[in-house]
Amino acid sequence: MIVRTLSRTDFVARFGGIFEHSPWVAEGVFDRGLTHQTDTAEGLHAAMVAIMREAPREKLRALIVAHPDLAGKLHAAGHLTEDSAREQSSAGLDMLTDAERARFMELNDAYKARFGFPFIFAVKGRTKAEILAAFETRLHHDKDQEFATALAEIEKIALLRLKELLK
Repeated sequence: MIVRTLSRTDFVARFGGIFEHSPWVAEGVFDRGLTHQTDTAEGLHAAMVAIMREAPREKLRALIVAHPDLAGKLHAAGHLTEDSAREQSSAGLDMLTDAERARFMELNDAYKARFGFPFIFAVKGRTKAEILAAFETRLHHDKDQEFATALAEIEKIALLRLKELLK
């Protein structure tokens, strides 16, 4: 696909969900101008991350909050975006035992109580044990460190999604 030839409407329709419920990232990239570099997953990712990183803290916080809990209530109710559902399923989060589900819920609640936003982790290709270990470690971060970590994980998720979309 030659991304730079897409109309604004088509570009935002195709890439507006790369950053969870935040089409403003794709809109900003399009408005800044598409080039041959944005025809690759890596180039488009760099352009999208630049838009994201220029956003004010409140907008970045809204981006973080737009993400669902891992193995949380939205997953159980079938209300995740297609991308999130596929990513969580790839890590086995759709096939938890009752004990595992309870542990994820407990960690989600503790994390949100401490930081005020959901735990974000690029789960594709990861195991439940790796995810739980990251939860345990990151609960000890300070708020600024965890805010930065959440954004870094969002960037990883975006790149994985773009690579899948632009195969």
